[in-house]
Amino acid sequence: MSARMSFIRRMSFIRRMSFIRRMSFIRLKATAIAHPNIAFVKYWGNADPARHLPANPSISMNLDSLHTVTTVIFLEAQKTDQVIIDDVPASDASLRRVTAHMDRVRALAGTTLRARVVSRSNFPTGAGLASSASAFAALTLAATAALGLALPEDTLSALARLGSGSACRSIPPGFVEWTTGESHEMSFAHSIAPSGHWPLCDCIGIVSTVHKSVGSTEGHARAPSSPLHRSRVESAVTRVAACRAAILARDLPALGEIVEADTITMHAVTMTSRPPIYYWTPATLCIVRAVVAWRDEGLPMYYTVDAGPNVHCLCEEAHVAEVSRRLEELPGVEQVRVARPGGGARLISQH
Repeated sequence: MSARMSFIRRMSFIRRMSFIRRMSFIRLKATAIAHPNIAFVKYWGNADPARHLPANPSISMNLDSLHTVTTVIFLEAQKTDQVIIDDVPASDASLRRVTAHMDRVRALAGTTLRARVVSRSNFPTGAGLASSASAFAALTLAATAALGLALPEDTLSALARLGSGSACRSIPPGFVEWTTGESHEMSFAHSIAPSGHWPLCDCIGIVSTVHKSVGSTEGHARAPSSPLHRSRVESAVTRVAACRAAILARDLPALGEIVEADTITMHAVTMTSRPPIYYWTPATLCIVRAVVAWRDEGLPMYYTVDAGPNVHCLCEEAHVAEVSRRLEELPGVEQVRVARPGGGARLISQH
């Protein structure tokens, strides 16, 4: 073999190896931001736990100042999914949950590529502030976009629901309704009013940032054991219709009455489940009593409490400063976060 032919073959081999090495570092990458939501009529209990098909419809509002940003990078050389949450490697349970959801996305895209997932939230997670809703909404959009899947909003919402039920409500913008549906494809959330429809304000009295001892998944599973569960589910359709009408009419007193009634019925179910779940703390009850007293004095505001101890206080813009000040002065309140109607999940360029 001539020296020239040997040289050409060596160069050809080097180019092939270089190509293979480059292929090993191909990146399919996307970043998405999503907001948590506060439910006015709450999702509690499943008709189909495996697919997170809810026992009752619900209505919520996305929270603009709270968000989760998630970047997903699919790598040829990645052997397993790697998940970083708030700068810390995910726990085994969280890793399994994220990997299971990534497997759903991979199945849609027809790939087995593994990924690196980095997620950060600017609010306490696992404390009843719907962190799983924003997390799985952002994860769903980022993962599908990274693999080139351009899914319509209803399909994206239904897919996010499989990761975390309430995540489906963080996909559309503004004020959102989640219908029950009898199949996976029919159970998704849609906007009933855009974020600019009504400048409603949510002043959140945070009394604990500690991860709750009983997660929402377990709470949903226990719900049917409560003797109050069936009646709550049966009456939810009426509350949803009244809630929708109040939002469209921008009627705070009407909305507030529904929201407080639904909060009480939901937590009555948690407290009468077997075994019972007590999400409220003394500080929670302190805020609830204060809201009722302040409203009696003429300050128009209403409370709602998700599956955790922190209290969301609804008011209009003119009263935000006063509501926030009063909440900050209550014993047990660590901080007050203010949020207004937020947009839907969306892709961003900053990774």
